[in-house]
Amino acid sequence: MATGREHTDIPTPRAAFPIAGVSAIGPNLGVVKIYTKKGDDGSTGLFYGGRVAKDDTGPEAYGTTDEAVAALGVARVLATDIDSDLAALLLDLQRQLFVVGAELATAPANRHKLEPGVSLVTAAMVTPLEEAIDRIEAERGMPTEFVVPGQNALAAALDVARTVVRRAERRSVTHTAAHGIEGSFVVPYLNRLADYLWMAARSVETRWETSRGEGGA
Repeated sequence: MATGREHTDIPTPRAAFPIAGVSAIGPNLGVVKIYTKKGDDGSTGLFYGGRVAKDDTGPEAYGTTDEAVAALGVARVLATDIDSDLAALLLDLQRQLFVVGAELATAPANRHKLEPGVSLVTAAMVTPLEEAIDRIEAERGMPTEFVVPGQNALAAALDVARTVVRRAERRSVTHTAAHGIEGSFVVPYLNRLADYLWMAARSVETRWETSRGEGGA
């Protein structure tokens, strides 16, 4: 079982982004009410203004990021009584995903308005994830075979969150390519986050169930 030592030192950002179903349009996120009827035509508002179809590449990417925030919430609830350090880190990661969402929810023409660490993902947000991955690997090692998720409830929830983050990564690749966005750290961040969640899941398992069924490590 993880001690929590390997789950520290990831900074907490200040950020927010248009969450599915919430009117939060503009830099001050002036939320008035949960429904506006503006989206009844199949469009949705973007951060700093503009509207696009709800199934456009941007809403697909930040909508999946919203799903990842929720999935991490389930893992955080399960971690609360098991590993308080991990629970605190998962809350930080949920907040960081709001930075991801804000960037994805901004039209390319308005990217210059984004604030690093608040509405723009930075390299400084990626590095701590890599360091956290390295710490877990140093403490627990790496499985030599594919691991079947589900050894315990917390590990299973972390793996579910990981798969949602991977989907957000894929949607973000599509979005950045479709709009010719260069220099964004969204995809690297989501990639490392998914890697971290995989390692975190392994760290809270007492044994690893392998895909070959030959016994866990």
